[in-house]
Amino acid sequence: MADKNLRLLVLLIALSYMPTLAFYYVGEEAIFPITSLEMWHQADWTRQQLFGLNPQHNPLFNWLIIPFAVLTGWEYVLPVARALTIAATLATAAMVGWLAFRLLRDTTFAWFAALVYLTLADVLLYRGWLAYVDPLFGFFVFAAVAVMWVACVERRPGLLALAVISLTCAFLSKAFTAYVFYGGAALVLMLAPERRRVLLGRTSLALHAAAMVAPLLWLALLPGNSGQGNRMLGEIVAKLMPQGAIEYLQQLAGFPAETVLRLAPAIFLVGYFAWRRRLLLRDELRPHLKTALGIAFISYLPYWLAPHSAMRYLMPIYPVIAFALAMLLWCSSAATLAVTRRWLAGMIAFKFIAAVFLFPYYQAHYRGENYAVTARDIMVRSAGHPLYTTNDSASGLSVAGYIDAWRHPLPPIQWAPPRWESGFVIAHSVKPELGAQAARYVLGGNELYLLCRGAACQAKP
Repeated sequence: MADKNLRLLVLLIALSYMPTLAFYYVGEEAIFPITSLEMWHQADWTRQQLFGLNPQHNPLFNWLIIPFAVLTGWEYVLPVARALTIAATLATAAMVGWLAFRLLRDTTFAWFAALVYLTLADVLLYRGWLAYVDPLFGFFVFAAVAVMWVACVERRPGLLALAVISLTCAFLSKAFTAYVFYGGAALVLMLAPERRRVLLGRTSLALHAAAMVAPLLWLALLPGNSGQGNRMLGEIVAKLMPQGAIEYLQQLAGFPAETVLRLAPAIFLVGYFAWRRRLLLRDELRPHLKTALGIAFISYLPYWLAPHSAMRYLMPIYPVIAFALAMLLWCSSAATLAVTRRWLAGMIAFKFIAAVFLFPYYQAHYRGENYAVTARDIMVRSAGHPLYTTNDSASGLSVAGYIDAWRHPLPPIQWAPPRWESGFVIAHSVKPELGAQAARYVLGGNELYLLCRGAACQAKP
């Protein structure tokens, strides 16, 4: 494959993300727009707030959202958050290409590896643009692993300073699991004696000691984060708690199947070409392939065996898997590479169709646009009265996210206090003790209710 063809395909993928900036809220995307606006409104830069409550999550993604939302206007906070996700996705692809080039010194293969990552179904069609923290977390974790890998191969322990900085950013993005991914990769790299000498050298040990101190300082020195460490550990332990035998067997069987689907088409192409014996792995690639597969396996295994898991937690190893798949696909004939290119180009074409036609149709006719319509109606009905919420579902978050952004600089919606005499509340269902029904909204397969209390019930929409 020529460099210019690969670069064109990567450029087309970047362009294919543009329509997603105009999509309505999807899933729980509203969490970071809401918490960013609340942090800005309260001028609290170290503690997330969601409806005035403390979810005890790390705020680096919020720190990135806030300045851009201030510049563009808070009504554009959702496209701002998505743009940052897309930037993280493209930066991850760049890191895949950087790792490939530093290990193999082949510019064309570096572009190919980046392309394979960007055309993974989960990255191209969904996770690569969704305004969740996982793509940003995945970027920082993979960047740390990639830099550590190169530092070991090139025997440059000073590079580990960059790995430590990226690892700390990963923690500040999400959770302790950044260190689990990084530690697993370090164990695999240390299987080779020459790499072990780098990672166990004085420079490495000092830098990694500093890496371990950073989260301890974050948790200990900031009063607003009291209890955050216990919360993160509690979430990890909760995912390891056993469930019913049937459900667990379904997890063991279904998780690998879901993995394969989300890594299409590259993983299917590798399987097909291997079956047809059309893959010819070159000797210089073998050690790198073994390392990549080892890192992917040791990181994948806990999430596969855990009773409660989700594929989005594995985004930090998507780039490692893509790198391994790219090496396998690269070792084939010109005809086989041509077939691969057509499949990857076909994925990009499907992405444009989905982004321009299919997903907008879904949002207009089932779930998405009705969030915005509901938010507008609630704003009209509740104008001049206090507005609270007790609905933290995806639908409730999405509606609240629009209301917060559109009525700024008014204070963001807060969780309903124990006592309040008059106003409106967004609720999951009708609860007489909370208020009388003022409106009911059907949002896809979910229902959302607006309840009123006191004089607000006399308000005319």
